[in-house]
Amino acid sequence: MKIAVIGCTHAGTAAIVNAAKLYPDAHITVYERNDNISFLSCGIALYVGGVVKQPEELFYSSPQQLADLGVIARMRHEVLSVDTDAKTMQVRNLLTGEEFTDCFDKLIVTTGSWPVIPQLPGMELDNILLCKNYEHANSIIEKAKQANHITVVGAGYIGVELVEAFQQSGKQVTLIDSADRILNRYLDAEFSCKIEESFRDKGINLELGQTVEGFEGKDGLVNLVITDKGNIETDMVILCIGFRPNTQLLKGQVDMLPNGAIIVDPYMQTSKQDVFAAGDSCAVHYNPTGKAAYIPLATNAVRMGMLVARNLIQPTTKYLGTQGTSGLKIYEFNLASTGLTEIACADEKIEAEAVMITDAYRPEFMPTAETLTLKVVYEKESRRLLGAQIMSKVDLTQAMNTMSVCIQNGMTIDELAFVDFFFQPHFNKPWNFLNTAGIAALPQIVDEKLQHA
Repeated sequence: MKIAVIGCTHAGTAAIVNAAKLYPDAHITVYERNDNISFLSCGIALYVGGVVKQPEELFYSSPQQLADLGVIARMRHEVLSVDTDAKTMQVRNLLTGEEFTDCFDKLIVTTGSWPVIPQLPGMELDNILLCKNYEHANSIIEKAKQANHITVVGAGYIGVELVEAFQQSGKQVTLIDSADRILNRYLDAEFSCKIEESFRDKGINLELGQTVEGFEGKDGLVNLVITDKGNIETDMVILCIGFRPNTQLLKGQVDMLPNGAIIVDPYMQTSKQDVFAAGDSCAVHYNPTGKAAYIPLATNAVRMGMLVARNLIQPTTKYLGTQGTSGLKIYEFNLASTGLTEIACADEKIEAEAVMITDAYRPEFMPTAETLTLKVVYEKESRRLLGAQIMSKVDLTQAMNTMSVCIQNGMTIDELAFVDFFFQPHFNKPWNFLNTAGIAALPQIVDEKLQHA
């Protein structure tokens, strides 16, 4: 069996390593445009902030490790085109310029995503940077040394983490986003406003609810960001607007979402037999809505990559879907979320309700008992759990992994009230805070006979 893999970040690495173990007699070739694999881009802000001292620590595999598994790792090779019917591909060696044709029995497409790059005046200026791969990380680190004022465009996870890292490095920082609040896709306002307040307290300039319209520069370097509400002086700009699936190779050959994300079945096969896909190039099954969605996360990617390997020969292990669970640490706050926010429910036209509690996470008689804020969102009619968010100065983020399992298994807010959790004063209260949220949402008994029983 001849297996070809295009792209080798999280999903590709997981697919290759597992396929090599499961099918020792297979001939596996991976084509990767870069000279490295498995870079953890979610660690760029940690590298910028000096938490990670050596960038090599952000890699968890290497071409040599793949070679040790018997995989042919063709680095600095770009796949120019794919014919999924003929099962062939055209490839270019980026070092020599040589082009050649290869064939496959099974194709694994793990081409990932690429940052959204707006077509704006002044984009050709130097010091306007992207934030995705190892090369970007090194460029950000190097150019930031000469920059006093850094502007980040995009207030998602990556943008917010970079803002914190630069501020802690002594830089003057501006954060721009077209939405009227930060992290609007991940958190409801009760949580995001706390981080905004923390940012302002640190001297970070928040320019929200405005759109970047272009850039101006001096001597080839950007020095001005033009928005629909004014101009912002800067020495450096990092674009963190979002990501698009990198799937041009299969356009018109397999089913995709309108944004180009490849649609796969529960066994990671595309609409074309023997062509599989995983990771940021794909849509995922989003359990809270029951729909296909584009949620580029490393956790989704590694799971899907492993499933590709297990299902190459025949359907073996089914994908369970995702809740898009994610976590974030900003200054003293530990945050995490899973599933739909209340705002996202409104966007999806889902009639939802929410319960919110603020409580000490463990008994007040303990030496310390920090408070937590928890919000749980559920469908009004069915009372099915849809999402949750948590914030505390104590790390309680693992609770969102628990909530993710609850959502995945279709539990209701009423069931959450009585789920069995342990009690130990070091860690929690007799009623775990997840129970407490469920109890707060329990419907009141209104039957008069029951009331007077």
